[in-house]
Amino acid sequence: MGTSWMVRIAGTRQRLSAAVEPAIRAALDRIIAQMSQWEPESDLSRFNRAAPGSWHMLPPEFARVLAAALDVAARSDGAFDPAIGELVDLWGFGPSGPRPGLPPIAAPGVRQIEFDPLLLRARRGAGAALDFSGIAKGYAVDAVAECLLGLGLEDFLVEIGGELRGSGVKPDGQPWWVDVEQAPGALVAPIRIALHGLAIATSGDYRRHFEAGGRLYAHTLDPRTGAPLDNGVASTTILHPQCVLADAWATALTVLGPDQGLSVAEREGLAMHMVVRGESGCREYLSSAFAALFD
Repeated sequence: MGTSWMVRIAGTRQRLSAAVEPAIRAALDRIIAQMSQWEPESDLSRFNRAAPGSWHMLPPEFARVLAAALDVAARSDGAFDPAIGELVDLWGFGPSGPRPGLPPIAAPGVRQIEFDPLLLRARRGAGAALDFSGIAKGYAVDAVAECLLGLGLEDFLVEIGGELRGSGVKPDGQPWWVDVEQAPGALVAPIRIALHGLAIATSGDYRRHFEAGGRLYAHTLDPRTGAPLDNGVASTTILHPQCVLADAWATALTVLGPDQGLSVAEREGLAMHMVVRGESGCREYLSSAFAALFD
């Protein structure tokens, strides 16, 4: 996934058997083999190379992630779109790597992914290519967490590329405390969260970008316009029991921006913290569910 992973486990040496690390690596290898757009022979890459209109059987985990992605896409009115693989590549953030200058593209047309959940199959329309960058890391965090729970380990913190999920407590009885990630230069008060049965994911304009013509272009694209975001959102953090949904919603609400994003967060009951840059500095937006954590 082009990033690092970390697992902290609180437990006796007897319970932390030699099988734990191989089990974690096997879970991560399985997800990469299914969902990586960087691996030419992954299920996702082969799906994207297939002729449009042809049905393809999907592994169960791949199908679960696709179903979650399409649901968030529908609920966010297209602010999250797992079918923007070609668009991501055009802007130099995909497997083809950076490209000189800016892509000569207009607003995109319809990108259709048809998913049959009963038969675990999907097909793509012309111009649609899957990209799970905004959701696969979150799913991988959940997969590792479920792997640990399956091994009888209940006290742990899992982190992959800045997305985290905590369970149980540390050896001193304290929960797994983490700081909400802050965008560089965003002078807002630090926030510390106890990840006790919770996951946290942050989307920000500072993570990946390129410069052209004296302007920075962030890696988060607005599927509705076909261009990188330019709405002032520096970061969006979501707290959720499932990291896969925290990951996807962090991207979707970043694209929607402060007004629409807050409205959707309230409608969906999401715990959201958003930082928006403005001429007079940064402003924070908190959903009711997020604010309730500090009541």
